[in-house]
Amino acid sequence: MPKNVQNNNPGGNFVSNLGVRIRLIGRLMLDRRVNFIVKLIPLASLAYLINPVDLPTPLDDIGVVWLGLTVFVELCPPEVVEEHLDALTRVVDVTGRDPADGENQVIDAEFRQVPPQEKP
Repeated sequence: MPKNVQNNNPGGNFVSNLGVRIRLIGRLMLDRRVNFIVKLIPLASLAYLINPVDLPTPLDDIGVVWLGLTVFVELCPPEVVEEHLDALTRVVDVTGRDPADGENQVIDAEFRQVPPQEKP
């Protein structure tokens, strides 16, 4: 079973988790390994949002879209979801390197403060 997007970043907030989930769905929609029939689920839920059945509250619209997008992610191949989710949530340091690569090196050096008169 794929990682849950909400639990992937325990220190994150609702908005950042929502952003990751939206990007994940976009990446899964473009991935050829995801079945075309499964890709119809989020399209159908968005079509419902555009042309809803008239009920007195907007909560049903939100619920249908949320359910459609959740079912879509759950029906996608777990390894594909994991691959895209890892790519979206990977931490990269300021040098552009992934800390998980094991190439992070500690540079042992000495520090010396240069007085202002010696600066070029």
